[in-house]
Amino acid sequence: MFPTVSHFIEYLFGVQIPLPFNTFGVFVALAFVAGYWAFTKELKRKEAQGLLHPVKKTILIGQPATTSEMVSNAIFGFLIGYKLVYALINYQLFVSDAQTVLLSLKGNLLGGLFFAGLFVYWDYKEKGKHQLVQPKKVVVTEHPYQLMGHLIVWAAVWGFLGAKIFDNLEHWDTFIQDPIGGLLSFSGLTFYGGLLCGGAAVIIIARKNGIKPLHMLDVGSPGMMLAYCVGRIGCQMSGDGDWGIVNTSPKPVSWMPDWLWASTYPNNVANEGVPIPGCVGRFCNELPLPVFPTPVYEVIACFILFLILWRIRPYIKVPGMMFGIYLMLNGMERFFIELIRVNSKYNVAGIQFTQAELISSILFITGLAFVLYTHKNREKLAAY
Repeated sequence: MFPTVSHFIEYLFGVQIPLPFNTFGVFVALAFVAGYWAFTKELKRKEAQGLLHPVKKTILIGQPATTSEMVSNAIFGFLIGYKLVYALINYQLFVSDAQTVLLSLKGNLLGGLFFAGLFVYWDYKEKGKHQLVQPKKVVVTEHPYQLMGHLIVWAAVWGFLGAKIFDNLEHWDTFIQDPIGGLLSFSGLTFYGGLLCGGAAVIIIARKNGIKPLHMLDVGSPGMMLAYCVGRIGCQMSGDGDWGIVNTSPKPVSWMPDWLWASTYPNNVANEGVPIPGCVGRFCNELPLPVFPTPVYEVIACFILFLILWRIRPYIKVPGMMFGIYLMLNGMERFFIELIRVNSKYNVAGIQFTQAELISSILFITGLAFVLYTHKNREKLAAY
């Protein structure tokens, strides 16, 4: 496994380059890039079909930098400098434990003040270049795809919060032992929490900008499947704990790679298992018994499902139906992978189930309801 980018580079080239990036975080970022690409493509396609429309906005140009803008720039610059300079001065600590450095209260005061002043000066000079004697109002046209920068930021913020909340609810016993650590940790993220909270944020912002909810849900369906696929690559490469149950059965076919059938996840980022003999450093554990590499199966399954959604999207004419199909496919995929995946189980009236099994079942039923409703009301929704 490759808990950090440095481990991956060393594996490929045999050179140790100390970098403060964990592999899972890099793939989460790549997942957002993949989602951004798919969302943008769909927004442009639907605008070309006349289903989405650009909006006119009135903005004021030629103003000098306002006090509130300079104050916000100063605060942002201070936070950047406070942490950045401290991280550079304590680079080895930053490389070995970037999370602690970023989330602690420690920082460099002079660095913070310098960057605060730099950001204020930059804002003041930039606004000064375009300042007019008499500021004026102009009308600009904003296309739906131009919202993506704004949407992706809020999706990331609320998606992360939702993923943390659901993960801590799923692992409540661990959370109550260390609630602060559970909330601040970058590990331990539940996909459905991110989907629900991040999706809600995107729908609200899109609606405020003239994009109706059903169209936005359809736009996001292929992109969310692709983003999940890319994110699961990070789970597998880093060994973040999203693996399956013990699998000591022989491979069904001799030509199948071991990593595709069973893995002990050596050097996993979750530090689960037993110590690896002779290993030195933070990530020196591996599982005592091999397990199903479920993230690999999800990567394969979700990429196929993405291709299906991408292929059928031009033929889906009723708003909301694409989203219903996505929910059904997503729910089925996650429900069946849960059968061989390690997860906390709930027990209600003698019935055991995981949080993901419950939510995936609800998503499938909701998706089916969407499909049936949109099909039944296709003529009414044609003018949506």
